[in-house]
Order: sequence, then structure tokens, then C-alpha cells
Amino acid sequence: MYITVNEWAKMKLRFFIHYTTAYGEQLFISYRTGLTGKKAIEQPMEFLNNEFWTTSIQLKEYKKGFTYHYFVIKNDGSRRQEQPQKRKQFNCSAKNKELQFIDTWCDSGSIENIFARKPFHNIFLNKNQTQQKLRIPKQCTHIFKVKAPLLTATQAVCIIGSSPNLKNWQTKKPFCLSQSGEDWFIALDLSGSPFPIAYKFGIYDTEQKTFLQYEGGNNRVLFHTGNNDTRVVVDDGFLRVPYNTWKGAGMAIPLFSLRSKNSLGVGDFSDLKLLVDWVAEAGLKLIQLLPVNDTIATNSKHDAYPYAAISAFALHPLYANLEAIAGKENKSIVQGFKKKLKTLEKKEYVDYEKLMAIKTDALQQLYRLIGKASLASKTFHTFYQKNEDWLLPYAAFSYLRDKFKTADFSQWSGFEKFDHSIPEKIMAASQQAADTMRFYFFVQYQLHSQLQETVEYAHRRKVALKGDIPIGIAANSCDAWQCPAMVDGQYATGAPPDAFSEVGQHWGFPIYNWQQIEEDGFAWWKRRLQKLSEYFDAVRLDHILGFFRIWAIPQHSVQGVMGHFIPCEAVHINEFGEKGIWFDYQRYCRPYITDKILEEIFATDAEQVKEQFLVKNDFDGYDFISEFDTQQKIQSFIANEKNNTPQKWEKGLFQLAANIILLEDENNGELFHFRILMETTSSFRELMPPVQQKLKALYENYFFERQNDCWQREALQKLPILKNATKMLVCGEDLGMVPSVVPSVMASLGILSLTVQRMPKNGNDSSTPYLSVVTPSTHDMSTIREWWEENLETTQAFYKNELHQWGKAPVHCTTWISRAIILQQLASPAMWSIFQLQDILGMHETLRRKDFTEERINNPAQTTNNWQYRMHITLEELLKDKKFTKELREAIAINGRI
Repeated sequence: MYITVNEWAKMKLRFFIHYTTAYGEQLFISYRTGLTGKKAIEQPMEFLNNEFWTTSIQLKEYKKGFTYHYFVIKNDGSRRQEQPQKRKQFNCSAKNKELQFIDTWCDSGSIENIFARKPFHNIFLNKNQTQQKLRIPKQCTHIFKVKAPLLTATQAVCIIGSSPNLKNWQTKKPFCLSQSGEDWFIALDLSGSPFPIAYKFGIYDTEQKTFLQYEGGNNRVLFHTGNNDTRVVVDDGFLRVPYNTWKGAGMAIPLFSLRSKNSLGVGDFSDLKLLVDWVAEAGLKLIQLLPVNDTIATNSKHDAYPYAAISAFALHPLYANLEAIAGKENKSIVQGFKKKLKTLEKKEYVDYEKLMAIKTDALQQLYRLIGKASLASKTFHTFYQKNEDWLLPYAAFSYLRDKFKTADFSQWSGFEKFDHSIPEKIMAASQQAADTMRFYFFVQYQLHSQLQETVEYAHRRKVALKGDIPIGIAANSCDAWQCPAMVDGQYATGAPPDAFSEVGQHWGFPIYNWQQIEEDGFAWWKRRLQKLSEYFDAVRLDHILGFFRIWAIPQHSVQGVMGHFIPCEAVHINEFGEKGIWFDYQRYCRPYITDKILEEIFATDAEQVKEQFLVKNDFDGYDFISEFDTQQKIQSFIANEKNNTPQKWEKGLFQLAANIILLEDENNGELFHFRILMETTSSFRELMPPVQQKLKALYENYFFERQNDCWQREALQKLPILKNATKMLVCGEDLGMVPSVVPSVMASLGILSLTVQRMPKNGNDSSTPYLSVVTPSTHDMSTIREWWEENLETTQAFYKNELHQWGKAPVHCTTWISRAIILQQLASPAMWSIFQLQDILGMHETLRRKDFTEERINNPAQTTNNWQYRMHITLEELLKDKKFTKELREAIAINGRI
């Protein structure tokens, strides 16, 4: 809360907070004054009664500015912050010797707080609110304040109570509060009133001049009297009305997938405006995009992966609109490149490598033509000053990547380690080097300007944009070069086996060194979120489970199945004995390889495999020869064509290497981790049943019981700080192997969860919470139409149990089935229903793509043909079909999402 006092020589501030603590909890107030500067003073509060905690502060000297917030220290030492931590200003007279603040704890997980986030405050609920200054009459004892985000433009908050000064509950002409931004407030003289006073807020129709309704709940009660010496400021939190009534619908598509009449082989920031037009007409409120950061590491098709950015701040040159940069006066320069790009436009997919080669050449020519004038502009200087901290290192990184022809900075002789003098040294090295650096300034400035213009256009059309922030950063990225202590290169991130991949996923990103990040006050993460919020109103936190624990794969392994969670409470060697399990290192920790297993995997090739890769051991089995005792060594050997080893053997050899029960901890030989899906291995199947049962019990404890407290603490150390660093609406992607503590932590922080209909978390879609996003598919999944034909047994069960249809399910997903699934999602209790564009078009007989197998964006189980999907029709064609757009709008409206 902010308070401005004209003069506060020796003024006393007394605080009362409505809060019910659990046993052992302690409430604190944290405050700053103009004298303390940035340093906060944390003061314990006193327990007053079952409803209030209190404390007082004596201000001895005038200094403009006073801020404060409350927090709780729990039994385990963790903090629980109230949300939000900023409130509005009041001007108070120095005649008052004491100010009393009666506050209501505002929980970060409360639904009401969501509506203070960017998309609601700036777009959906923005009713041209005026910043009215609170006028305090000379005779004023109390100031009341309350939030009511869901009122319409013709409604106001009013206050009525048991005192004559509050109309004695008469609703004919109640006192109406004034609005300033998020808050409604009123200053009243309650002197002479009998205390305690019972009161309530209500809703008043300012056009019809009629009282509409009281808020819900019990009467509010005021015990604190005010007078000439004491003024009371009452912050009553939120108007007590239902807040789970607001619902919206959105659509998701990668920016590169857009196609328009003017696009040149790929969607760009200008195409996004056309999509905004269609979304607004269709009654949708949000567009969700994949990450749009620069991923240029190898100058090959592998750079098309949008989650492997070389900078968490720089935008991708792929999305630049060349004509917008050139302008009318230089239009002819672009024409030659347009002809080349138009040939790529004819393709059904994004040809990333060829696109980038042509577009980079075009951008370089445009820089040579207009770069000097562009970088001399006032708007560029503003952009540069605001972004210098990442722009200079990024330009240097890009220059050195080009110079050494690799993004692996360990191979940059003399530049392996970043220091802040490197960009300056490059700029001073030669005119060509300086020009290259300025080229990257120019491109980022142009991209920023184009995206900013599109964002403003979307907001004018009342459409929000939702960005995507990857959990990891590329090992060979500017961020890893600039902040090496932030990552731990001993492991790579990934995911355990799931519906997307039976052997797990290996993403290749280094894991974070969270201890180092925390010591730095999460500065990099805060800057990352703040940069993203320049363009987006909401954000998808990719793999939010990684903030609880990350699946860490040792660098010598290839498959995700060989990883384990970090942090975690590993199994100590003594625990096996305590559980009656004889610890056999060779049997549990080494690959279990027998003749029988070799024949099952390799059939007639078994003898050749034994001869080339294995050696007989003393336990009636085989071990890998040391040259092949890791998956990475196996992969490198087979990839070398000179070795003439059949590629088909790789999968079987990986399977052998993963045929273990336990993974030895890399840092402590007495600690062990269970190999995920232990029961599926032939090593486990050939153990004696009593041993299997005991190992299984310890396995269940390891994965599903002992880690919960640890993982909850980890998340609560990170997520509250990161959420408070931005005003974006925060949504978590919480799919996969979800720990039991995740839903409660996300709910307590007001972070929206994700539910996919085909894979409900609790086996029941009706359990979907309001603070969530529902969708029938994501970019990592098949679309509705493709999924329908993947498994006929699953489809039949869905047809009967979810669509409530009799008889045999249709073999193909007809338009009515697509429509029925979309309508189910729209009827969900969730705040947001978001659909891939492909699924929306699946409802239309002629707009849907003929070959639905070409609509999938990414298949985690395969490494080729991903991230190249494009629309098969133009956005202009979509806008032209007014009938379909109207039908979609009506369906959204019927389900209360407009």
C-alpha cells in the first residue's frame, strides 16, 4: 500500500490485519520509507484476537513515500506473501496524529486477484477508468476502499450500514464510491455513530439510479472509531460477489504457421494482425503463440526448434516483414527477394533453412541501405538504452558465432568466457566487425517495432496475446555464455517416459543452478519475464513441473529413461538392508544382459552384437566393453559410418544399457535413484517375487511419497518471486508425471493449470478447476482428427462415455464430432478454453484440411518433420467465410465466453 502524507512529523501508524493463523505461524509487516530507501524493515506483529493481528510504527521525520505489505512465516520457515503487494495512494492531513489501517489479507490464490493481471486490467475489463484523486472532506474519520473488477460500465459500488451516517440500511440513495483504476473508495465522517457499525457494500445502477443488490456473505463490522486526531483507512479487499463467472475462449497457433496473401513462406508479425481480425470477429479473446525468440545456432533446419533459443530476449529474424522495413521508398529492393520467397510460399510446409538464407541476405541489404538512418533515430536510441544489457552481449554472441562458424563458445579462441568488455572490443576491432554488431542492433530494433505495433493493434481490437517461456535455455546460447554459473552442464533436461515418448524425452538443455540464481535474487528470470511482458498479456510457463523438480539426464546418456529428478531425496544404501533387500551392486546397478535377453532383442544378430560390444562377466551374463559402456558412446560409434555398424542395432543397445534397476548418484556413491518404469525391464522381471515386492514398495515410496515436501519447498522458493515479477496472467503447462503437491501449490499462487480432455488428470473432466485452461490438443499432440483414428478402442470409449453416443464410433472424425468436442470444451467450468486452429477448422467441411496427418506441429517421439506446419488456406480466405465465423461466435456466446 502507498500512503502520501503532506507532513508527518511524529505521526503514528497503526495496522490491523484480518488474518487467521495456524499454530506456530507468525505474521510480519514489511515496510519502506524514504529514509530506508530500498531496504525493507521487517517487524513482527502481535496477535490481537482470532480475527486480527496488529502493530504500530512511529514516524519521526518527514520523508516522502511509505510502502508496506504483510507476510507470514510458517512453521517450516517458509514465507507466505500476500498478493498484491502494492495498493493505491491517499493524501492525509498532518492534523491527524494517528493513522489506523484496517486491512484484509489478500491471498495470492484467490480468484479475485486474477483480474488485476494484464489481460483483464488492460483489455477485457478496461472501462476507461479515470484516475480520480481522493477528495477528503474536512470532517472525515474513515476512508473505505474495495475492489470490484467485474462491474459493468454502468455499475458502481455503494455502501450501506447500521449507522445514520450510512443510511440505516436504506437502499434508495446509498453512498456511491468513486473509482480510480482497480479501486473504489469513499471518505466518510462517522463521528457520533454508535460503534460497532455493521455495513455492506452493494451494486448500484448509475444509469437507472437504482440499487441492484447487496454483496454476499455476513455483514462487515467496524469497531475502530476515528476522530480529529485519528483517521481510519479500511481496505476491505474485494466486493463479495461470484468471480468464477468470467470465461474466455482463445486459439493457439505457431506464428510461423500463418499464411496470408502477402506472406513469403512463413508467417510474420504483420500476418498476426489479420489473425487478430478473425479472432475478434469470431468472439475469441486470446491468441496463444509458441516462443518467438532467436534460435539461430547452426544455420540449419535444426534451428527451427522454437524452444532452443540462443537468447531469452532477442526476437527471431524469421518473423520480420521485409516490406515493412523497406517502406514504400525502398520497395524495389525487396522485389528480388520476394520472387525467391514466393517459391517457398507455394510449399505446404515451412522450409526453414532456405527461408532463413534468403531472409538474412535481404535483411543485410536493407541494413546497408537504411541501417544508418534507422540507428540514428530517437526511437532506436530509446530502444537501445532500455535493452542494452542483453542487446550488446547478443550482438557479440551472434558475431562470434558467425566468425567461428559455431555457437559452441568453448571453441571461440580468446572469447570462451564472457566479460563485459568483449562487445566493446569487437566494435573497436574493425569497421566490418562494428558494422556486423550494428546489423544485429538494427534487426532487433525492427523486430521489436513490428511486434510492438501488432500488440497495440491487438489491444485496440480487445484481443490478448499469450506468449510461451521455455523452461530451459540452449547449452550453446548467449545466456549460458553470459551467465555460466546459472546452469549446471553435468546434466541435460528432459522428461520421463509418458504418453509422448515411451523412452522419455531428452531436450538437451542444461539444468539450472537454482542456488546461484537465488543468490542473485532471480535477476535473470525477472528480466526475462519483464521483457516478455512488453509484448504479451499472458504467459505459458513451459513444463512448470521443472520449478518443483527437473528430470536430469547425465550427459553420457541419450534416452530420457536414464534420468532422475533433481532435487530429490535419494535412497541411501542402508535403506535396502532395512527393508530386507540384499544390496547387489552388479545385479541392480549394472545392465542385466543374458543370452536370453540378447536373443529377444537382436534375434539372429545376437552373436555379432556380443562379439563387437560385450564381454563375458563372472555372473553368467555380459557387460559392455568400456568403449561402449554408455549410451552416448554407443550413439557416437554407430553414427560413424566408417564403423559399418547397422543403425537398427542402436535401439537394442540402448535398451540393454537401460536394463537396470538402480542409477548410482553421480555425486555420492552411497545414494541411489530408481530407474523409472523399473517393472517394465527384463532385469526386474527375472528377480524373485519377494525381492520384486520389496523393491516395488521402495520404488513407490521414492517416486510418490518421500519427495513431496522437498518439491513443494522448491516451488515455493521460486514461483511466487517469478509471478510477482510480471503482471502477465501466468498459466502453467503441468502435463506429464505430476507430483501430488503440484495442483495445491499452483492453486495457492493463482497460476492457471492445463487440462487436456483426452488425458484428464483425475480421470474426470468435471473436476477441472476454474483457474485453468482446457484444450482438446496441444502442439505436442495429434489434432482431434488424427487422434480419433490412432486407437479405435480408445475412440470407442470416448464416443460412448464422453460424447454419450450409442453404437459403433465412426471410423473417421466427421465435422459433427469435431464440433461436439469443441462445444464440450466451451462448456467447461475452466476460465479459458483454447483450441488449436486446426481443431477449429475441423468443424467445417470445406475449410478443414484434406490430409489431417499434415496438421501436427510436433511429435516428441520423432526427430524429423517437426515445427514446419503451415495453414493450407490464407487468413483472408478464413475472414471471407462470414457464415462459419458467425457460427463459431454464436457457439462461444452460448457458453458464456463472450
